[in-house]
Amino acid sequence: MYLQIGTSNGRRYLAIVQGYRDPVTKKVRHKTVKSLGYLDELKKQYPDPIAHFKSVVEEMNKKAALEKQPVTISLDPKETLKEKQVNRKNIGYAALSKIYHELGLNTFFYNKSRAFKSKFNTNNIMKLLIFSRILAPASKKKTYEEKDRYFENTDFSLDDIYRCLSQVVAFKDELQLHLHRQMKNKFGRSTELVYYDVTNYYFEIDRQDEMRKKGVSKEHRPDPIIQMGLLMDTKGIPIKYDLFPGNTNDCETLMPVLDRVKKDYEVGRIIIVADKGVNTADNIAFCLAKGDGYIYSQTVRGGNKELKDYVLSESGYRQIGDGYKVKSRLYPREIAVSNSKGGRIKVRIDEKQVVFYSADYDRKAKADREGAIMKARDLVKNPSKYNKATSYGAAKYVKNLVFDPKTGEILTTKQRPVFDEEKLREEEKFDGYYAIVTSEWKMSDEEIIEIYRGLWRIEEAFKVTKSDLEARPVYLSRNDHIQAHFLICFVALVIARLLALLLGNKYSITRIVESLNKASGSRLEENWYVFDYADEITNAITEILGVDLSRKYLRLGDIKKILGATKKT
Repeated sequence: MYLQIGTSNGRRYLAIVQGYRDPVTKKVRHKTVKSLGYLDELKKQYPDPIAHFKSVVEEMNKKAALEKQPVTISLDPKETLKEKQVNRKNIGYAALSKIYHELGLNTFFYNKSRAFKSKFNTNNIMKLLIFSRILAPASKKKTYEEKDRYFENTDFSLDDIYRCLSQVVAFKDELQLHLHRQMKNKFGRSTELVYYDVTNYYFEIDRQDEMRKKGVSKEHRPDPIIQMGLLMDTKGIPIKYDLFPGNTNDCETLMPVLDRVKKDYEVGRIIIVADKGVNTADNIAFCLAKGDGYIYSQTVRGGNKELKDYVLSESGYRQIGDGYKVKSRLYPREIAVSNSKGGRIKVRIDEKQVVFYSADYDRKAKADREGAIMKARDLVKNPSKYNKATSYGAAKYVKNLVFDPKTGEILTTKQRPVFDEEKLREEEKFDGYYAIVTSEWKMSDEEIIEIYRGLWRIEEAFKVTKSDLEARPVYLSRNDHIQAHFLICFVALVIARLLALLLGNKYSITRIVESLNKASGSRLEENWYVFDYADEITNAITEILGVDLSRKYLRLGDIKKILGATKKT
């Protein structure tokens, strides 16, 4: 380090600067350790500012040199282990802590804790719950039992955690809005184009209540479920979510979520991208009434005859590459929109229809159907092997299929099941064809298709919450605790996806979590820890995020600096 004397706006200024070698270019670069101010202002405080700060720099260099000196640690070879003493700790979560602080979550929770006059530290509890949801998802009880794996202040009880869950629900919407504003201000979030999808989470219980109800499960389970609608930006970072009773249709979830975003999130015109599950007349009318746009997939097999004829007609298709063709048209159509009196009125809209065919999708559709066809043919030969539940997926390819309303068994007394060849042939005609409807008629066909394909990011987000974050099954019973659980999962997903984005989307969240978990170490003596893992992901975190996970030996004080634990919140 050295004292830099420079000139700015005709005035001399002082700064402490440090040289370092760029790990990529191998060139020597310089960074400002501390800006001291203008020389004329500093003279009001020090008789000779240059001499004073040269002395300060000299002391800083001496201290830095001492820290690099080899350290002697005394070990007692006869020392024995103490029961349940946790010597192994994780440092990989420092990357999560960095983003947590960047998003201002520490300040947000600290202020909320003061407002509620909590006897526990809300920020400390939420850090444990959020970091553990990413790195070691488990029940709240098990998370509490393993709290000592982190270098954090965990001076709270398990009861405090449950009290905290009840508390955070009160500011669920405010927290989501806070995250959105942080993403917009610090990471340049754009909301001109947003993706929306719905999934559900099951509960291993028998009784239903006001939220946990039996509905159409994405995983074909009989358990009560809760519906979640999730809005996501083009970078794959969640914007907002909301929960709905399990028996809510997918199409009924969009308007409440979008309405809140339009009111509170300071967004302009947006284009909603979603699949056919939310493609309804009411949702289209709602978007258009708000001045927004939409890009929805449109069922072909379930479409009217005019659409099917248009799709299958070779007229107008353009060949794009091998086994791929596309065409579009501007198409006026009437939609039946709900009115305030509970009836429906017909409204004419002008939209663009984009139809495309992919030979790869064609092959995939046939491969995906093969299992159901094989089961259907076997069902026809051996109906006694199946019932209403086990024939799922195959039943639609079988005619004369009658189930006993009490037992679910297949009845064959009057007529035997027959394989429906006509049904299969009709379905196969549309293999590989997809249709998209949109208000954005000025966009090219290729732009619309590419935008729609971005839906995979939100589908992946749901997979992350269900697998990596283990958001389900949910074992909590109180409604406020359930709401808090999903809020924690949402914040954890934002942090995990943002970390993946900052690392250039080169690594899956699964791989990132594996690396962060392995970045752990053991306590030696005299507050020294030894760490034993590094890979390309931890190296990337060190380089890109400035969170140093490269050190083999660290004092506890240095670890706290890395974690940002010295920040006053």
